[in-house]
Amino acid sequence: MKAVILAGGLGERLRPFTQAIPKPLLPIGEQSLLELQVQRLAEAGCQKVFIATNYKSQYVRNFIGDGSQFGIDIVCSQETKPLGTCGPLSLLREQLDSPFIMMNGDILTTLDFRRFYECGVAHDSLLTVATKHIRTPFNFGSVGTEGDRIVKVEEKPELVFEIVAGIYLMKPEILERVPDGYFGVDRLIQDMLADGLPVTRYAMHEYWLDIGQLEDYRQAEAAYEEHFRS
Repeated sequence: MKAVILAGGLGERLRPFTQAIPKPLLPIGEQSLLELQVQRLAEAGCQKVFIATNYKSQYVRNFIGDGSQFGIDIVCSQETKPLGTCGPLSLLREQLDSPFIMMNGDILTTLDFRRFYECGVAHDSLLTVATKHIRTPFNFGSVGTEGDRIVKVEEKPELVFEIVAGIYLMKPEILERVPDGYFGVDRLIQDMLADGLPVTRYAMHEYWLDIGQLEDYRQAEAAYEEHFRS
C-alpha cells in the first residue's frame, strides 16, 4: 500500500503562520499535521509515502525524515514549479506501480484508510473519490409558498452539501491521463466523466476537517484532544 501526500501549497490563507512554517508542518497538539497524516497511513498498513513538495521543500524534508520513526519509507519529490492537485503525480510515474492513496496535505481526518483502500481497489474504476456531507448555515429565512401565499418559514436553515474530501484512491493506469505540467484533480474527474469512465464515490462518515483558514486551524487544535491524542 502506497500513498501520496500533496504538501506543496503556499498556505496563503493561514498567514502569518505559514510565512515561516509550511502548512503541513503546523503544530496540532503534540504533532504536526503531516506527522498525524503519515502516522494514520502507517497504522492502516501503508508501507511507502511520497510527499509532493514545493514551498519550503527543504523544511519538509528535514523535518519528516525517511519515515523510520513510523516504520515506513518516506520519499519527498520536489516541484520546480507549481503542478496543481494532480500534476505532482507526473513526477512519480515509475514508482506508483500499484493502487495508491492520494490526499491533500491540509486534511485532518480519522478516515479508516485501510477500508477506503480496499473498497477502492475492489471497484471496477480507476478512481475512487472520498466525499463528505457538510452542514453550513444559511443566513436568511427560507420561505415556502403556494401561489401568492406563504405556507412555511424556516429561520436560517442549515444547508447540506456533499463535497469532495481531498482523498482519492487511484490505480496506476490512471497516470496515463495525467500530463506533464500543471493539472488539477478536478480536471481529471471531469475528463473521465466526459469520456464515459466510471468514477467511484466513497461516502465517509469519520471526522474530517480541511484546514484552509485560521478558524479551521483553531478547530483542528480542539479536535486533536478529542480524536488524536493517544
